Amino acid sequence: MAESEPTAPLDGPEAAMLDALFSQSPVGLHLLDTDLRVLRVNTATPAMRDVPVDDLLGRRFDEVYGLVDPDETMDLVRGVLDDGAPVVGHLVRAHHGDDFGKEYFHEVSVFRLQEPSGAVLGLAVAVVEVTAREEGRAREEVLRMTREQVGRTLDVVRTCQELVDVAVPLVADIAVVEVVDAVLRGDEPPLAPLPQDVPLRRAAFRGGDGPDEPQAHPLGDVRALPAPTPYTQALSDLRPRSVTLDDDLPWLVADPDRAAAIRAAGAHALVTAPLTVRDTVLGLISLYRTRRAEPYDGNDVNLVLQLADHTALCIDNARRYTREHTIAATVQRQLLPRRPASRPALETAYLLLPSDSGGQWYDTIPLPGTRTALAVGGVVGEGLHAVAVMGQLRTVVRSLSDFDLEPDELLARLNDTATFLAAERATLPTSDPLHRQALAAHFAYAVYDPLTLTCTVAGAGDPSLVVIDADGSAEVHEVPSGALLGSAEGTPFAATTFTVPAGSLLILSDSRLPALGPSGDREAFRRLAGQAGRSLEDLRDDILYAVAADAEPGPTALLIVRTHAFPADRVAVWELPDAPTAAAAARRLVRDQLEQWEVAQETAFDTELIVSELVTNAVRYGSPPLQLRVINDRVLTCEVRDTSASAPHLRHSSVADEGGRGLFIVAQLAQDWGTRYSAEGKTIWTEQSRPG
Repeated sequence: MAESEPTAPLDGPEAAMLDALFSQSPVGLHLLDTDLRVLRVNTATPAMRDVPVDDLLGRRFDEVYGLVDPDETMDLVRGVLDDGAPVVGHLVRAHHGDDFGKEYFHEVSVFRLQEPSGAVLGLAVAVVEVTAREEGRAREEVLRMTREQVGRTLDVVRTCQELVDVAVPLVADIAVVEVVDAVLRGDEPPLAPLPQDVPLRRAAFRGGDGPDEPQAHPLGDVRALPAPTPYTQALSDLRPRSVTLDDDLPWLVADPDRAAAIRAAGAHALVTAPLTVRDTVLGLISLYRTRRAEPYDGNDVNLVLQLADHTALCIDNARRYTREHTIAATVQRQLLPRRPASRPALETAYLLLPSDSGGQWYDTIPLPGTRTALAVGGVVGEGLHAVAVMGQLRTVVRSLSDFDLEPDELLARLNDTATFLAAERATLPTSDPLHRQALAAHFAYAVYDPLTLTCTVAGAGDPSLVVIDADGSAEVHEVPSGALLGSAEGTPFAATTFTVPAGSLLILSDSRLPALGPSGDREAFRRLAGQAGRSLEDLRDDILYAVAADAEPGPTALLIVRTHAFPADRVAVWELPDAPTAAAAARRLVRDQLEQWEVAQETAFDTELIVSELVTNAVRYGSPPLQLRVINDRVLTCEVRDTSASAPHLRHSSVADEGGRGLFIVAQLAQDWGTRYSAEGKTIWTEQSRPG
């Protein structure tokens, strides 16, 4: 193969054009020899105009250019020299001249130059400064991260912390967010300008040195800002302030604590911007630079304003949620009983688990005959609307319990009300958010009778009932349950009755209750039962910890009940003959029993008259067998039971009528009276208050 002829040296127009290229090209052009020394460089680029060419020629390029990472760039260039694979558009950071306070970005392309014979001559390097482009990209990236990471929760403090986590170190070396203290409580923010006496809470802080970074005040500190300073000025006219920090600034005297922290951290640049929404002031963001030498410029200030605007909207959303949540929680507390009712044979405690829903409720309702109704439920949804529905349903449950209905019948009547409320909601305008939210509630209702040691329970949804005997054995009872209250399924409700020994622990929940531990067994139940001497409040905390540790979703409301034996000497039961003499026999039996209980004579006389009228009605209109029961509790209860299902009616007889005044007399003498139906018949009961 014949050798190629050497290339003729350039002269004439070609040489002139080459010289013009290296003196006029806006793109930085460099020729390097095989030792990576600079042979030729154009001086038309802004970065090279003031650099003496004689200081560059003959020196290795990493010695004359202020590369931020020279080793990486040298490896890149040597790789092109060795293998000949060109590199196009590689990003390199460098300093210009003696200005080491600012980094400049350059897009570098490297090509290997060689003779036709293959001999390597050196490298050609083309450099384009892209600092403005890269800084713009960096700002866009900060905005993207802010939109994605700030405001993920409806919590004011966490939102502020999310902002400083994004700002450091991308925008600042130290970031501080202070929020008007009333905003954290959900109150309306003050209008601008912010009065000087309004306190701000330091809600978030982050520095490059972590918790050891000097701070003017600790997190959570609440105080008004000293004035005048750039911070108070920003809160006054709602305009940002960009300040170069040095010891000669007169406003530092007004805030000595902040001035000391600025000096300790070595901060040299500050930009502070207000957090505002609709001319109201939510707080203040302050960003400092300590490590990065360049000050904040106009682009940085615009970026901080965009960060502040996004964060202010997120804080305002969190504030509104906090306000609504506070109102809903306040309404819920007012609608719920202050504490569960206490009965001689029953002690109760409640547990409302943390939940987004605000519609959980519990109730303990005294019923005639020493019985107690246990109610626990929750409305699907959140906020004030769920609490309002909860209040409506709880009121209906209270009203229906006065009729002494069986649990399954009470749920059927309650479901009628929930269905009516759901139909009303469906007729709302389509623009109303409630129109798209179906009304539904889960609910459990149980009636405990300490005299028969039985519990009857029914539910809607998926409630559960755990019974822990005094010996430690635990049993999870399947609660017959229909569809959620308010649903259109129309499934019937059913009830079940089971025995509950005295000294047992009952846990009634509005939805499926985990096995009180991640293990899934009943060892946790046994541990609870083995702590009979502890208060229900302590056991309630143990249940909370166990349920919270379970991975499965659990209930939102529980009632914890400990049963006790009702004193046998405070109950008297008699079987009565179905004969005209039954009323006289009943009066005599009751008189003797009340004397043993040392009941006041006036109360005893009224009781004899009440029993006489009830037994007379049972003999005349009822069906045998007849039973009389008197209970000496907080009230004196008289019950007459027969097997007839006919209902008595209170009449207002005229003067000429010879009868029909029995129940009227009973109603006048008793504090309360009513009828309770069962599968075996009915029971007419009365309650009398006892003096003292």
